[in-house]
Amino acid sequence: MWSYRFLLLSLLVPGTVWAQEKPAEPQMPMEHQHHGGFMQEGMHHATVKGVTLEAKVDAAAHSVTLRVGPMNLPAHTGHMKMPQPPDQVWQVPFDGWLVAYHPRLVDAAGNEVPGTVLHHTAFWNENRSDFLCPNKEEHIFGAGSELTDWTEVPGYGYHVQKDDRIRIETMVYNPTATSYEKVYLEVVISLQDAAESLPPRKNVYPAWMDVKSCGNSSYDVPAGKSEKSGTVIVKYDGVLLGVGGHLHDYGRQIVLEDLTRKETAATLDAKVDEKGRLEAVPVKLFVEEGGFKLSAGDVLKTSATYDNPTAKLLRSGAMGIAVGYFVPNDDSKMAALRRKTPPMHEMAGMTHDR
Repeated sequence: MWSYRFLLLSLLVPGTVWAQEKPAEPQMPMEHQHHGGFMQEGMHHATVKGVTLEAKVDAAAHSVTLRVGPMNLPAHTGHMKMPQPPDQVWQVPFDGWLVAYHPRLVDAAGNEVPGTVLHHTAFWNENRSDFLCPNKEEHIFGAGSELTDWTEVPGYGYHVQKDDRIRIETMVYNPTATSYEKVYLEVVISLQDAAESLPPRKNVYPAWMDVKSCGNSSYDVPAGKSEKSGTVIVKYDGVLLGVGGHLHDYGRQIVLEDLTRKETAATLDAKVDEKGRLEAVPVKLFVEEGGFKLSAGDVLKTSATYDNPTAKLLRSGAMGIAVGYFVPNDDSKMAALRRKTPPMHEMAGMTHDR
């Protein structure tokens, strides 16, 4: 249910190692709340024990693989009834850039699991605020059922600092007739360490433009055709390198417009199967044109179109997000986005809509 492309960093650690794993405990339900925000639905779910985060560094490939699991996914189980993994945190061990993300789902034997069972995953930098919606943590990566790669844009990257805390939220479900056991979400992140002799990259900032503006992303989908839109104000001069989109099943189109300039940045028509279930959303790149220009004060409008054939209201069944990477004209102004991380005991059950 997701689609975009883009970037990330380079970490050189001697050898290739798995972080120490704890033995998986039996999956026992507990109560868990997904925080409010982009992709975070503010809902209470049962939570399973035994889910851990592993980090595998490959120095030769300049990458790290983050692995969340295991998760058991019984057939015909919606996301509201599925026990969900608790949020995990990866503490960045270096200064540098993240330059690409490659997500997939696998079982314990390494076999591919269909992306259909991934409702979404979202990566958040707890040490930075979103540049469009400062009431949010910075949402640096997301993926859904189509598991589209975010590929590298040469010369650009998402800058991280040592000890930045990247929180990983994952929501799963299983609308299929096949049950899956011991499923893992794997995301391979390409890296560049700032200590390397390679030239430094230009910093990019994830741009999430939501039909719910700066509120929670999910909303109800009525039967038949419908459209929802929201706006956000750009606070800095710069350019968008490209834009993709995120929809759910029965989503048909994402449109991003600059209302101030009276210009459409992108119209993204979704690819769906014969039942209207989402397969992919395209990406439009502006790199060859030098980027899509944005100015401080510009009003951006994001619209999402759905066509729900079920003849019933689908509660929290939709999201509509245009997502890309923003390059500011003056990177020094973005330093104001750094923020102090709340202590861990304050994080539990906390909403980020503040």
